[in-house]
Amino acid sequence: MPESAVKPDSNAGNSNLHAPSPRSRRLIVAGITAALAFAALMLRLYRLGELPAGIQVSEALNGIDALRVLNGEHAVFFPSEFSGHEGLVVYLIALSITLLGQTDLALRLPTALASAATVFVVFWLGRLLYGRDEKGLETPWRGIFIGGVGASLMAVSIGQTVLGRTVFRANHLLLLLSLCLALLWWGWRERSWKTVALAGICAGLVQYTYIPARFTPFLFVAFGLSFLIPYRPGRRAQVKAELPWVLTFGVAAFLVAAPILFFFLFNPEHFFLRSNSLSILSNEINRGNPLGALFDNVIGHLEAFGFNGDVSWRHNHNALPMLNPWEAAFFWLGSGIALWQWKLPSGRLLLLWLAFLLLPAVIARDYAPNTLRMLGATPPVYLLTALGVWEAFQFASKRFFPSKIREGALALSAVLTVAILIQGIATFRSYFGTWAFEPGVQFAYEVPWSDFARALEAQPSSEGEIYLIPDTLEHPSLGYIYTGTASIFYFQRDTTDLSHLAESIRSALALKSNLTRVKLVQLNNIHVGWIGNDTGRVSFLLRKYAQFEETENFTDFQVHSFTNISLSEPWSFYEHMNPKTVHYDGGISLLGFAIGQGRREFAGDLPMIVEKGRPVWMALNWEVKPDVAVDYSISLRLHNREGEAVFQQDDTLWNPLHLPTSLWDPDERIDTLVQFTPPADVSPDSYELRLVVYNVETLVPTVEIGVWEPEVTLASISLQDSQ
Repeated sequence: MPESAVKPDSNAGNSNLHAPSPRSRRLIVAGITAALAFAALMLRLYRLGELPAGIQVSEALNGIDALRVLNGEHAVFFPSEFSGHEGLVVYLIALSITLLGQTDLALRLPTALASAATVFVVFWLGRLLYGRDEKGLETPWRGIFIGGVGASLMAVSIGQTVLGRTVFRANHLLLLLSLCLALLWWGWRERSWKTVALAGICAGLVQYTYIPARFTPFLFVAFGLSFLIPYRPGRRAQVKAELPWVLTFGVAAFLVAAPILFFFLFNPEHFFLRSNSLSILSNEINRGNPLGALFDNVIGHLEAFGFNGDVSWRHNHNALPMLNPWEAAFFWLGSGIALWQWKLPSGRLLLLWLAFLLLPAVIARDYAPNTLRMLGATPPVYLLTALGVWEAFQFASKRFFPSKIREGALALSAVLTVAILIQGIATFRSYFGTWAFEPGVQFAYEVPWSDFARALEAQPSSEGEIYLIPDTLEHPSLGYIYTGTASIFYFQRDTTDLSHLAESIRSALALKSNLTRVKLVQLNNIHVGWIGNDTGRVSFLLRKYAQFEETENFTDFQVHSFTNISLSEPWSFYEHMNPKTVHYDGGISLLGFAIGQGRREFAGDLPMIVEKGRPVWMALNWEVKPDVAVDYSISLRLHNREGEAVFQQDDTLWNPLHLPTSLWDPDERIDTLVQFTPPADVSPDSYELRLVVYNVETLVPTVEIGVWEPEVTLASISLQDSQ
């Protein structure tokens, strides 16, 4: 820690600037604090319960765990299928729900407050680190300047705004680590046992925040050891004198962190699970070149400081770098000066902090830069930027206007104030006018799920209704938002086993007592691309064994209602596939089809008696060759006795994963399902049902090999009036 614990009573050493009077100093600090409060209010807390509009999976999982805590389940670490999360954010959300109810605001408020509070802690930390020079003399103007500029730039950053308004537990790491180092610096300098112990408590709490917190002990050790380099004979006595303070900090940190440390000791799989899946030490990640992967990742994350940005809409806006060009210039200048002045503890602390908290992002191979993983390194980034501005001004003032330093300082303050104000306004407009409504954000936050959960919450639930939703398990957003009692069944969305899908849905409906209505939920493909085809398959099934009632249209989803559900017999999409082999010159083959109306299934070689006004269903079985790179659609057409087409319906061919034919696995048998309803103005008569397969982009039909005609007759249809 600082080598001098002396409290000078002079205000010398202000780097050629007259120190402000105590009254002026208080006014300046109050003004900066008020400006930071306004920025935090507008950029971190304004409309927090409304934007972002949806709740992404990681946010909702924290909310669900908070609900478990409120129901009496307690843990220091909450495991999940692929990872898990530390418990601090969960308990804070549980407290927030207790006060505000089960709302979006309650979910986001703890992390947003942490992000806002970090801005004030960084201001305080900058004043502590640079409020005295290397001789221990007070330099309050320098401390206020570096702390104020660093905190202000952090407050108005678009990246920090996006991350701070999201339920990312890394925000608590940011706050607690900054507070820990500020208390440690202050307590050590003032020789305050209570403050050093409080810093240790914060250090222990850091371990309950986010995976990169596991690197913070190395930061503390490295910074402490840095005071012993170079080692001199008198260092032993100094270490002995400081050892009680080290023990006070370390014991307090260990006692607070002990529960989660022992949890990981007895459950090492939870400690390593996420790390193993992302580490560049994994051969699957580094592809046999760990040093090359590490180098690429280092460069990728350093590019965040002015050259390249995080492409994730969850973390950033429009892939902007963390620092804009002028910030980046001063950051690299400040970093160089801190490295050149390595002997000064303040700059050394910032550089070590930056290095150790960048390390988790650097050794995790995903995409670079990942500003979420490097969030713990944010305070030193902005404080080093402010240091660069300060040192540049000091150099310019001594060289170009040594007699007008005060005027230059006022001009610099005015320019910085205007620049930060403009940046804050730009951030506000970017976030609330653009970012929150970008399609990438709508997709990342899975807005349709949240909209559906809120719509379901607003609907009166009927005892005889059940909702069918395309997902393997309960979606976390629905699990957190919806508090009602409606029955919900999640059907497997990507299965190719149609017989199992049909029977699982029938079994679920059979378990529902007093079943009166089935509501099938379809989310828009704009945001969740795989859902439409799966919902269409289940709609296909329900139209066969139930009566379609109506479709309710919402912004991001539809609800299709069915009544008169028949559960007296097993359900199937079709009973048997009629053989019909057609090899097309485009590398796709039709191998069979099934066709029917309602529960009646027709043999392919007999005339079909079809009632007008009721949908006809078809199952078509396909196979593609390995070299197919074309997306195909089909056209079903009814031709009258004269050969004229009286009805046509076109559908793109999708597999169960909602992939077009160019992405199908070769030699895999794929069933596609189609429904069509002959129009009411078609007169009762005999018709032929013909099939055309064509290229989606060019609209050019592909022809049957050997026949060289695009149309293939599937069945004869006798169309009759409804009975």
